[in-house]
Amino acid sequence: MRRLRVTIRGAVQGVGFRPFVYRLATEMGLRGWVNNSPQGVFIEVEGPNESLETFLLRLQAEKPSLSFIQSLEYSLLEPAGYDGFQITPSKATGERVAVILPDIATCPQCLDELFDANDRRYRYPFTNCTLCGPRFSIIRSLPYDRANTTMASFAMCPDCRREYEDPSDRRFHAQPDACSVCGPRLALLDAQGILLAGDNDALRQAADALREGRILALKGMGGFQLLVDARNEDAVQRLRERKRREEKPLAVMFPDLLSLRRYATVSPLEERLLASPESPIVLLERLPDSDIAPSVAPGNPYIGGMLPYTPLHHLLLRDLGFPVVATSGNLHDEPITTEEADAVASIGSVADLFLTHNRPIERHVDDSVARVQLGREMLLRRARGYAPLPIAIKRTLPPLLAVGGHLKNAVAVSRGSEVVVSQHIGDLETPKAHAAFCKVIGDLLSLYEVRPLAVAHDKHPDYLSTQWARASGYPLIAVQHHHAHLASCMAENELEGEVLGVTWDGAGYGDDDTLWGGEFLLGDAASYRRVAHFRQFRLPGGEAAIKEPRRSAIGLLFEMDGAASFDSNQLRTSDGPQFADSEARLLRQMMAKGVNSPVTSSAGRLFDAVAALLGIRPLCSFEGQAAMMVEFLAERGVEDGYPFELRPGDPLVIDWEPLFRAILRDRERDVAASVISARFHNTLAEIIVAVARETGAKRVALTGGVFQNRYLTERAYRRLESEGFRPFTHQRLPPNDGGIALGQIVVAATQID
Repeated sequence: MRRLRVTIRGAVQGVGFRPFVYRLATEMGLRGWVNNSPQGVFIEVEGPNESLETFLLRLQAEKPSLSFIQSLEYSLLEPAGYDGFQITPSKATGERVAVILPDIATCPQCLDELFDANDRRYRYPFTNCTLCGPRFSIIRSLPYDRANTTMASFAMCPDCRREYEDPSDRRFHAQPDACSVCGPRLALLDAQGILLAGDNDALRQAADALREGRILALKGMGGFQLLVDARNEDAVQRLRERKRREEKPLAVMFPDLLSLRRYATVSPLEERLLASPESPIVLLERLPDSDIAPSVAPGNPYIGGMLPYTPLHHLLLRDLGFPVVATSGNLHDEPITTEEADAVASIGSVADLFLTHNRPIERHVDDSVARVQLGREMLLRRARGYAPLPIAIKRTLPPLLAVGGHLKNAVAVSRGSEVVVSQHIGDLETPKAHAAFCKVIGDLLSLYEVRPLAVAHDKHPDYLSTQWARASGYPLIAVQHHHAHLASCMAENELEGEVLGVTWDGAGYGDDDTLWGGEFLLGDAASYRRVAHFRQFRLPGGEAAIKEPRRSAIGLLFEMDGAASFDSNQLRTSDGPQFADSEARLLRQMMAKGVNSPVTSSAGRLFDAVAALLGIRPLCSFEGQAAMMVEFLAERGVEDGYPFELRPGDPLVIDWEPLFRAILRDRERDVAASVISARFHNTLAEIIVAVARETGAKRVALTGGVFQNRYLTERAYRRLESEGFRPFTHQRLPPNDGGIALGQIVVAATQID
C-alpha cells in the first residue's frame, strides 16, 4: 500500500475534473481526496502500487473532453490511512497558476434538456453544466468556485444544491448551475430601459419584435449583441444607419446547421468549427440567390456565419426559424456593452428593445472570428471560446506585461512558461475603448497575480497603448512592430533559430522612423535584420490614406513618374476622375515638398493602390476594405503574374514599378479586373519566393494583417513548399495586430535575459 500525491496544472477547473477523479477513484476502490487550488488540482490517493499506476494512466487517458493537462507531477509516499474518497474544500492560497477556461457553447446534453418538455430545465435560458456555459466572463478570482463568480448572489434551490453536491451528477460543482426557481431571469425593456415583460413573455415578445423588423439588443454571454432579421433589407439598413456602420460585414446567426447550409457552403472542417465548444463566427462562401439582405455583407462573397451558443440564443432562434444579424452591441469604435444602464445610454438610440437578464457580466468578451485556409483553422479575432487559454512557450519567462498595438488590440501577461493573451479589445480610438483596454490590463494582472518586471510596447510614440505604458511607472521595453509579428509567429509554431519573417501589413513604426509594412526580417526573438522591403512611396495626408486608397495610388504614381509628369487622370472610375484637379494639384505639392506625406513600404497600401487603379474602391468605410475587395476579385485558375525587380543592396529593395506599369497596360487593354487581381496576387507570392532564395533561409514565417488574405496565403505557402522551403502561418492567434502582444512578450524576455 502506498499514497500517491498528484499535482495537475492546466485547464482543469470548470470542466468536471474533480467529479471525474472522484468517480475514477471510487470505481477503483482507492481512498483519499481531491481539491481545487489557484495552482490547479491536487489529488492524494492510496492503495496497492498496481492500482496507483493504473490510476495515473487513466487520469490522462480518460480526462474530461474540455480539459487539458499542461503538467502532471506525482510522488509516492507512506499511506496516511484515509477512510474513503472525498472532494475537499478548495484552497485559495498560493501562487495563481491555474488555467481559466473560456466561455463554452451549450453542450448536447444541456441542449436536449432545454427542449425536453419533461425536464425541469425545459426552456430555461441559463441552463449549463460542467461541460458548458460561462467561465471567463463571470469569474472574479481564482480558484474557480461559485463564490468567486458573478453567480455568488444566486442561492441554489434544493434541487440544484442536490445536483451540485452529487459526484455522480454532471452538474457536480458546476459553478454557474441554476434553474428557473433560483437562477437568473429574463427581462424585456424598451429603449428607455422601462420594464415591459419577464421570463417567457419577454422571450416571446422579443421574437415578435424581430419578426416585425425591429432591432433587438440581447444581453448574451460576454456582452450585448444587436439582432435584426437578416432577410429584411430595410431593417438591416436601419441598423447600419443607427450604429454608424456603413459597409463592414455583419455576422449572421442561423438556427442550426441545416438552415445555414441553405445560405453557404460548409466543408467538414468548417462544420467542426461551427459546432465546436468554441463556436466562433466562421467565414463561409455564400450561395447565390439566397434571401439574406444584400446589405449584410455588401460586395462580399463570404458570410460570417455562426450557430447559437447559449441556451438563450437556441431558444430565440428555434422560435424564429430564420437567420438574424448578430453584431456587437456597441457604437462605432467602442467596446461591446455589458451593463444594462450603459447599454440603454449608449445603444438606446440603436435598439428598439432590450432582452436582458440579471446575471452580471464581469468582463466583455466578443465573438471570435475564424476561417479555414490551407486545410486548417485560422483565427482572425480571438475572444469567446479561446481567450484566455495560454500559449505555451518552450522556455521560462520573467513576469511581463505586453500592451499590444493600436488597432485590433489585445494585451498579454507572461507567467512561467506560458503567455496569457487577453480577449480581443479592439481599436483604441475612443475613450470607452481606452477604458476597456485599462480594465483588461487590470483583470489579467489581478486574476493571475502578475507583478511585471517591465511593460513591452510598440515603438510607435502616438499609440495609446504606448502612452499608457509610458505613464504606467513600470520599466519599459520598446519592441519594433514587425519584429513582434515575427516573434509571435515563431512562438506559436515553437520555432527556434533564424527564420525569415515575411511581415506584411498596413503600417508599423520602423527603425528609421518611416512607416514599414512590406518587410522581410531575418532573425529570431532576440534580434533581426531587415533583409528586404518594398520600394517606398509617399502617402499624401498620412493616416487619411487608410480610408482613401486613391491616396496610396496617387503616391505610387508620383513615385513612378515624378512631380512633372505623373498623370492623376489615370485614377478614374465609371463616374469620372477620383480627384478634382484642385485636389490633385494640392496633393502633388504636398508630396513634392514632403509635407504631411510620410514615406512607406507598406504591402497593405499596395493593395489599396490596386483597388484605386482598378476603380473598385477609391474610398473605404472601414480599415482593410479595399484589400478585401481586391482579394475577392481575384479569379481562380490564373497562373501567370507580372514582372518585378530585386534591387541589390542591404537591404534588398523590391521594386514594384514593373508590376504596376504592367497593371496599367492591362487596364488600358481592358483586361478583366479579376485577371489583373489574380496576377497581382501571384506576383506577390513570387516575390516572397525570390527573396527567400536570395537570403538562403529555409524556414519562412508569413505574418501580419495582409496574410488574412486567403488567396495570397495559400498561393505563397504552396509556392514556398514547391521550392523546398518550410512555410509557417498563424493558427491559434490572429496574423493581424491581435497577435503581436505574444511577440512583444517573447522579444522583451530576451532583452531582459
